[in-house]
Amino acid sequence: LDCERRHAMIPSPGILAVALVSAALMGLAIQRGATCMVAAVDEAISERRFGRAAALAEAAIWVGGLAAIAAAAGWLHMTPAAYAVTGWTVAGGVLLGVGAWVNRSCVFGAVARIGAGQWAWLATPVGFFLGCLIPVEAPMGHTGSSFGAGPDGVIIMVLFALLAIWRLIQAISARHIGRHLWHPHRATLLIAVTFVTTLLSAGYWAYTDALAALARSMDAMLSLRVMMVAALFGGAVAGGAIAGKLRRERPRGPDVLRCLAGGALMGTGASLVPGSNDGLILIGMPLLRPYAWLAFATMCATIAAAMLVSRRLAARRAADSSHFDHERADP
Repeated sequence: LDCERRHAMIPSPGILAVALVSAALMGLAIQRGATCMVAAVDEAISERRFGRAAALAEAAIWVGGLAAIAAAAGWLHMTPAAYAVTGWTVAGGVLLGVGAWVNRSCVFGAVARIGAGQWAWLATPVGFFLGCLIPVEAPMGHTGSSFGAGPDGVIIMVLFALLAIWRLIQAISARHIGRHLWHPHRATLLIAVTFVTTLLSAGYWAYTDALAALARSMDAMLSLRVMMVAALFGGAVAGGAIAGKLRRERPRGPDVLRCLAGGALMGTGASLVPGSNDGLILIGMPLLRPYAWLAFATMCATIAAAMLVSRRLAARRAADSSHFDHERADP
């Protein structure tokens, strides 16, 4: 019986190929879109622009819509777990935000940086894995609504239909369809498409969840998840090479330690929520799970607060230094 169970967990070569290609294309899309919540928050604070945030929000809506269609067609039978909103949800969101700020990128952004040859950020997934090893009491999950079910599903489907029609009209009217679709904002939509194909081929998958499962040895398809993580990073590097962004930066010790610490903080926070921003954006938020929205909002607010405080401190130090120099020059 155990042998039969293990055999059933091994995907067929065709499904394995779809899963790995989907993960690689997701990595390429993350690198192309420079997808990162830290960059999105910085853009909102510094430039009063919300392009990156809108791209991530649109990706979440596309995941919700495409997954709902797949569920209605009988192709998707999974029901992601739901979690209660507690104080640990907020604590986890704070740790995710602090970790992303220390790391200078979220878990998506780390993939994009690795794809650009910034090898110090390879320490981020290592740190995330180590953070997941810290024993924390994660909340118990319960069965929630599936994609497209209930009033929440109707809201997502309406938004998805409007976005799909708008994007189709834009694509038809574009002078160069290839350039139009390969724009960084539109490339982010490829994340949604490939995430849904991984749902259909390999089940619920986010690379941080694969790292968490590896830390706890809880995933029956762990070998497949590890291969998909490798494909994700490989796709990101390929995307960087195609775009001419692959710089092959030699990692510096302080950067490696910072990324390791940031990853560990995010791993611990993800254990408390549970879920990191990739799973929150692509699963919890499309399903309108309250815990996912609260954790994500807390993460964004924490990143913004850390940025504002650090900039004020830097400005104060610069002002003090300028005043000291002036006093030395004019005693």
